[in-house]
Amino acid sequence: NATLTRFFALHFLFPFIISALVMIHLLYLHQTGSSNPIGSKSDMDKLPFNPYFSLKDLVGFLCMMALLSILSLENPYLLGDPDNFIPANPLVTP
Repeated sequence: NATLTRFFALHFLFPFIISALVMIHLLYLHQTGSSNPIGSKSDMDKLPFNPYFSLKDLVGFLCMMALLSILSLENPYLLGDPDNFIPANPLVTP
């Protein structure tokens, strides 16, 4: 029982931890002038943050949504739990 409690607590907290790390990343690394990690003075090698990364994130999101849509439309029960298909016994309460 203690192992299950830790397992569920970890999986409940994990998305919040990832969200906090993303916010820290956005706050501290994507400031003005921080797109030059090696410290070179040339402005020709720098890419503007918004168009490139926003488009890259949008394409990645669309690809993942397309894959999930194809998966759920072609084989909707692939990611399902087999326990959902066990017939219920009305004489036994959970």
